[in-house]
Amino acid sequence: MQLLASSVATLALSSAVHANERILNRTGMGLVIYDCNIRRNWMREQQPGFDLFEPLTFLKHCHALGAGGMQADLGVMTAQEIDTLRSFAEQHGLFIDAIVKPPRGDDDIRRFEDEIRTARDVGVQAARTTIIPGRRYERFTTLAEFSEFERRGRAMLERAAPIVEKCRVPFAVENHKDQRLDERLALLNHIDSEFVGACIDTGNSFALLDGTYEPIEVLAPYAFTVHLKDQALQPYPEGFLLGDIPLGQGSFDLKRMVESIRKVKPDIRFALELITRDPLRVPCLTEAYYATMPTAAATDLAQTLRFVQRHPTTRLQEVSSLPVASQVKLEDENVAASIAFAGQQLGI
Repeated sequence: MQLLASSVATLALSSAVHANERILNRTGMGLVIYDCNIRRNWMREQQPGFDLFEPLTFLKHCHALGAGGMQADLGVMTAQEIDTLRSFAEQHGLFIDAIVKPPRGDDDIRRFEDEIRTARDVGVQAARTTIIPGRRYERFTTLAEFSEFERRGRAMLERAAPIVEKCRVPFAVENHKDQRLDERLALLNHIDSEFVGACIDTGNSFALLDGTYEPIEVLAPYAFTVHLKDQALQPYPEGFLLGDIPLGQGSFDLKRMVESIRKVKPDIRFALELITRDPLRVPCLTEAYYATMPTAAATDLAQTLRFVQRHPTTRLQEVSSLPVASQVKLEDENVAASIAFAGQQLGI
């Protein structure tokens, strides 16, 4: 009964989203659950007990919207739930990425292994993770504080590696505005496992002055999955604004990004990560920004600000001031526009 209720709610949702569309755009690109946070919360208020992010419900939602798969938190599923989810994915040619937190300590290893086993049995492309909380320049105030969390992140991957190797599940660590490129490469080389690699986020490293396309090209050989995003850039007195925006409407050359990854990993599946929210502030002209990044060079800053100046966008989405219904509508429109662009312009 619960699955039936979820299916009915999903079908109703899909009909509402596409009521004015005669032709449904389709793409092989999947959706990350974060693309639909606003809609999930709104639906919970409308129908208490319903969760759009329940794995099968979300996969059906992605398929109904024209997406080619999903990246979601699978947790630990029963054999029947795994079989149903995998069968639906195979029937419709959809891919699945899991979202799995790494083991924080020895007492967390059992939970981690159970989730990785679920991911394996579902047949995921990869299990995506992060290892350091928050944006580096916001979360940490001293290099020592950041270094301690960096050490903890390394220890978590050291615990995770034997498990993902045993289960043969690719474990994809996102560049999450945490480590700069040289630090992430050093970490991956330290772990030295064929099953520990990268979830390439095509926009995050720009916020750490790591370059526009260089991080993508360097991380491509390590990639197991991709967070594809476009972002709007504008200068502001303390640095620049970085705003998620539908694919093709921002400042980046998405075709170059996709081609540079596919050149190395031709069969990789991409997932849209577009969080409908106010633009982020990257205060790279303040002293505090560099407290945890003493190796960032003046040339890195110059290169970044030059790109911002040359590729500004006039459209930044201010979301928090909108009524909730308008936020839901905007999020839906952002996802739909990105699906159309991915299929029609990027060939993914």
